[in-house]
Amino acid sequence: MSTTGYNSQNGAGGQPYANGPSQNPLLVPPSGLGFNTGTQSLYSNQMPAKAPLSTGPGPYNPGPYQMTPPVSSYQDPGQAALARPPMGPVQPAPFRPAGPVAPQSQNSTPPPMSSTASYAPQPTWPYGVPPVSVSSPPVATMGNHVTPAPGSVPNRHSPSPYGAGHTPPLHHGASLPPGPVSLPASSTSSSYTYQGSGPAPPLMNPVSFHPFPPGRSPYGPPPAATGPPQGMAPPPGMRPTPPPTNPGINATPLAPPSGKHEGVGQVPMPGDASQVPNSFDHLEMGTKGMVGPPPPQTGLAGRPTGQSYPSLPPGYANMVPSASPLQSPKPPYSPAHQPYQQPQANPAQLSPSLAALSLQSQSPEVLRAVNLLQERNILPPGPVTPPTPCLPQDLQKLNCNPEVFRSTLANIPQTQSLLNKAKLPLGLLLHPFKDLSQLPVVTSSTIVRCRSCRTYINPFVSFLDQRRWKCNLCYRVNDVPEEFMYNPVSRSYGEPHKRPEVQNPTIEFIAPSEYMLRPPQPAVYLFVLDVSHNAVETGYLDVVCQSLLDNLSSLPGDTRTKIGFITFDSTIHFYNLQEGLSQPQMLIVSDIDDIFIPTPDSLLVNLNDCKELVQDLLKGLPQMFKKTMETQSALGPALQAAFKLLSPTGGRASVFQTQLPTLGVGALKSREDPNQRASLKDIQHLSPATDFYKKLALDCSGQQVAVDLFLLSGQYCDLASLGCISRYSAGSVHYYPSYHHQHNLAEVERFQKDLKRYLTRKIGFEAVMRIRCTKGLSIHTFHGNFFVRSTDLLSLPNVNPDAGFAVQMSIEENLMDLQAVSFQAALLYTSSKGERRIRVHTMCLPVVNSMADIFAGADVQAITGLLASMAVDRSVSASLSDARDALTNAAVDSLSAYRSSVLTVQQPGLLAPSCLRLFPLYILALLKQKAFRTGTSTRLDDRVFAMFQLKYQPLSYLMLMIHPALYRVDDLTDEGALNLTERTIPQPKVLQLSVEKLNREGAFLMDAGSAMFLWIGRNCSLSFLSQVLGVPSYAAVPQSMNQLPELDTAESVRTRAFVGWLREQRPFFPVLHIVREESQLKVAFMQNMVEDRTESALSYYEYLLHLQQQTSK
Repeated sequence: MSTTGYNSQNGAGGQPYANGPSQNPLLVPPSGLGFNTGTQSLYSNQMPAKAPLSTGPGPYNPGPYQMTPPVSSYQDPGQAALARPPMGPVQPAPFRPAGPVAPQSQNSTPPPMSSTASYAPQPTWPYGVPPVSVSSPPVATMGNHVTPAPGSVPNRHSPSPYGAGHTPPLHHGASLPPGPVSLPASSTSSSYTYQGSGPAPPLMNPVSFHPFPPGRSPYGPPPAATGPPQGMAPPPGMRPTPPPTNPGINATPLAPPSGKHEGVGQVPMPGDASQVPNSFDHLEMGTKGMVGPPPPQTGLAGRPTGQSYPSLPPGYANMVPSASPLQSPKPPYSPAHQPYQQPQANPAQLSPSLAALSLQSQSPEVLRAVNLLQERNILPPGPVTPPTPCLPQDLQKLNCNPEVFRSTLANIPQTQSLLNKAKLPLGLLLHPFKDLSQLPVVTSSTIVRCRSCRTYINPFVSFLDQRRWKCNLCYRVNDVPEEFMYNPVSRSYGEPHKRPEVQNPTIEFIAPSEYMLRPPQPAVYLFVLDVSHNAVETGYLDVVCQSLLDNLSSLPGDTRTKIGFITFDSTIHFYNLQEGLSQPQMLIVSDIDDIFIPTPDSLLVNLNDCKELVQDLLKGLPQMFKKTMETQSALGPALQAAFKLLSPTGGRASVFQTQLPTLGVGALKSREDPNQRASLKDIQHLSPATDFYKKLALDCSGQQVAVDLFLLSGQYCDLASLGCISRYSAGSVHYYPSYHHQHNLAEVERFQKDLKRYLTRKIGFEAVMRIRCTKGLSIHTFHGNFFVRSTDLLSLPNVNPDAGFAVQMSIEENLMDLQAVSFQAALLYTSSKGERRIRVHTMCLPVVNSMADIFAGADVQAITGLLASMAVDRSVSASLSDARDALTNAAVDSLSAYRSSVLTVQQPGLLAPSCLRLFPLYILALLKQKAFRTGTSTRLDDRVFAMFQLKYQPLSYLMLMIHPALYRVDDLTDEGALNLTERTIPQPKVLQLSVEKLNREGAFLMDAGSAMFLWIGRNCSLSFLSQVLGVPSYAAVPQSMNQLPELDTAESVRTRAFVGWLREQRPFFPVLHIVREESQLKVAFMQNMVEDRTESALSYYEYLLHLQQQTSK
C-alpha cells in the first residue's frame, strides 16, 4: 500500500450528523478498495479445548487438562485471587478495557479465564503423522498457537458431562450483572454520527464495504409469540449470572452496577490502577446497557462442541453425509404480526435450492481436472483470486472483502465427517486493523446487538418486520430499538434495513461510555535503546534518533501523548525530561538485580510540553556513547524497567537490541552450532532457552503494555527466546541481520523506511478481539501475536495495521438445517486520539452437502497460509521433519480425496481440481522456505524469524515470501498496462520460478516480499543497461547497486513505475538488489527458484512424481 494517505484512512475525517432531520445529510463513502488477511503465531503455548470443570474452591479451576505449572506469578490454580507480587515500587493494577466476550449459557458458571498455566499439550495435526504424545509441554514454547481454556458450561443435551474432545458452547447467552439495571432513556434525538473519508454516494448499493454493526441489546422483550422455525433449534435460555473474573491476570472484581451504566459512576483514572476493574468480557458483551434479564425462552441446550481441528488420526472418518434434502424453514414469527417484506435476501430466507445448487453448474472451470504432470504452465497471468461463495448476488456484494476476512473454504460442509472426508483444513484468516481507504464510522448512543449471543447487527440478519430482527448467529428474535428506526443517511423513518450498520460488512463504531472501565488511555511511547559498544559500532543509534526527530510531530496521538527513553549497556540509564529543565538529565541505575524507577513522574513526559528537551536528547544521544567500551548487555533488567515505567498507563515499548543479552535476568548463552546449519537432521533450539521473556510479556499484557523488538545484529542473538517478549504482548519483531551503517547500505535503507512506517502508522491501544460464528461451528485454535485472556478473548495491548491473525475451526453440530453460516470479528480498541472504538467485520458463506462443492470453494492461498502456521507449531512441539512430512501429507490427502470422491472418470496421472492446481507448488515452496528447509546453510535466527513471519504476517504479504513472483522487465510495454492517476503501470506476465525461464539476454525482477532482486543477464541488451541502469555495459554494473537511477527515458519510467507499484502493495519497504551473474547475492536469488532441484530438495516435477506415488497407494 502506498505510504501516502494513511492519515485519512481508517475512518479519519468525515462529517457527523444527528439522529434527526438534517439540512446536510451525509452520504456513505464509496467502498474500500483493498483489504488484507494474515496468518498468525501459533507456537506451542496452547490452551486445551474446553471441558467440564468441577466446582473448585477458587475462582479458577485448572480442570483435567491443566498439566503445566504456572509460568507466571499471577496466581496458582484453585487459590483465592491474589495480587501479583510487586516487581518494584510501582504496583498499579492493570487497566481492563472492553473486549469481545463469550456469552454464558443457562445454568452455567462463568468460563474460567486463561491463566498463565493454561498451556496445553502440543497441537494435533491432521495429516499423516500421528500427534506426538507429550505429558508436559516444554517450558519455552514457540508462539501463540492457543486453544481455548477449559470451560464450565454443562451440556444440557445429556446428563453426562462432555466426553473427550468436546467443548461447552462458546457463543450462547450473555452474562448479566447481579442487581437491578435501570433502563436508559430512549430518544430519537440521541447523538448519532456517521463518518466517512470523503463525499459518498447513497447507501442503496454499496460496492464492497465491510459492515459489522455493534449494538446494545434492544429495549424490551421480543414478541412472546415467536417460536423457532421448523427444523431449527431455538436459541438457548439464559439467566443472569455474575460477571466472570480473571484470576489469571487480575483478581479485582467488577463493581456492581450503579445508575444507568455499570462502571460509569466512579471511573478510575488511567494512573489510578488500584481502582481498575478487570473485565474485558463484560464490556464488549454490552451487559451494562441491557434492560433487565431477557424473558425465558424454550431453548435447547447449548450445542455440544467437537474436537480440535484436526484431532482425528491420519485415517479420517469416511462417513458419507446424509443425502436428505434441506427443508425450508417456516416463517419464524407469529401470524399475529403483520408480515414485513424483507428488502433484501438474507441467509435465513435462502431457498432450499441453494444447498442443492452445485457449483459445478456455475463454475465448472474450478473443478476441471488438471493433470499436473502434463500441464506445466499452471500459474495464472495475474494475482491468484480467492473463490467466490455461492451466494445470491445481493448478499455476495455485501460480503466482507477477502483481504480483511476470508475462510480456507468458501463453501462450508454440512458435517464434520464431510469435512474430514475432504481432508482440507477449515479456518479463518483475518487482517482486522488493515489500513482501509474507505471505512464507515458510526457514533450512536445505541449499538444494536443480539440479546443472547451479543452479535452486532449486520447485513446478514433477517428483519421479520419493522420492529423485529433475527440474529444470523444464534437465531434469536430481537426488538429493533426506537432510535434505530431512523436512518440518518436518507433522513427517513421506518427503514432499519437501510441503516449503515445493515449495509456495510466492515464498519467502525465510536463506543459509548459503557464500553470503558476508565477514560481511554493516552498514546504512550517508550524507546529502549542498546548503547553497548557493539550497538554503537553498527551505527543504528544515529538512524533511530534522526528518524524520531523527523517524525516527532507525526507520532499518532493528541495533546496527552507521552514519550520517554531508556538506554542500557551493563547499567540502566533513565532520562529526566521534566518541563523546566535546561537540558535532559541522565539517571543511572547500576543495581540491575533490583531495578527501580528513580523519578517516576519525570521519565514519561508530555510530548507537546517537553518537545524541546526531547529534541535535545535525540540530538545528543549518538554522541553521548560514541567512545563507550562497555560490551555487556543487560536487556532483561532494561525490559523490567520499561514494564514498571509503563504499567500505570499502558503503552508501547520499542526495544532496539544488537547482541545476545549477557547480564542480569534473561541473560542468554549462544546455542547455535554453525556446523549444523546445513544439517539434514532435525534443527535444535527452536524453543526459548528461558521463560523469563514469556513471563514478562504476560505481565506486560496484563498492564496493557506491548513490546516491539528491533534486532539489528550479524551474530546469533537467540531470537527464539527474545521474540517471546513481543509474541505474548501483541507486539511485533523486526529483524535486520548483518546491519552496519557503512558495510550494508541496503539494510540501512530498509531500516530507515521501515522505521518511518512504524513510527507514523495507525495504532490501537488496550484492545481486545473476539470472533463469533453461527451456532454449530466452533473456533478452537488461535494463531497470532496475542494472549488469550479468557476462553476466546484475545488480549492485544497494541494492535497495528500490519498484524494478521488466524483461527482453526470445527463443525460441532450438523448444519443440515442451514443454507448459510456467518462469522463476525469484533475489535475493541482505544484510538491514538483517545476514542474508544469497535471495528466489526462480518462474512457470510453458504453451507453445502457435496464433496464437489467443498472443493470448488477451496481457497488455495488461505489453505497454504493456515497450514504454514500449523507447521511452525509442529516444528516446535515435535520436530522439523514431522512438520515437513505433515505438509506433504496435507497435499497427498487432499488430492486423494478429490480423486476418490469428486472425479467421476478415473484418469492416469496426478490429478487436481483447477482451484487447487497450485497447492503442490505452494507446499514445495514452503518446504524450501527458510523456516522449513534443510540441507542448506540457514542461520538459526534467520529460520526463527521466518517462522515468526509465517505466524503473524497477513496473507497477502505472506504469499510473496512463500512463492515469489518473477517477471521479465527488459521488454516492458504499455500493452495491457494499468492506468492509475497520471501513471501507467506495465503488467508483465508472471513466470515460473525456474532457471529455465532465465536467459542471459534478459533482465528479470523477482518480488520476494521483503526483498526484490533484479537479475541482469551477462548478455543483457545495452539499451536496457544504459536507459534503465544508466551504465554503458554489463561490466559497469556496480556490485552493490540498490536503486534504479531516475533517467528521462521511457524504459526507465516504465521500470521504476512497475517497481514502485509493487512496493505500494505492502506496508514495509522491500530493498531492491541488482544481481549480476557472479554476484554474491546470486545464491539468495537462486534459492527462491523453488521449481528447481537442489542438493537436498526435489525439483517440482520430482515432487509431483512423489505425490503421485503416495496418492496411488
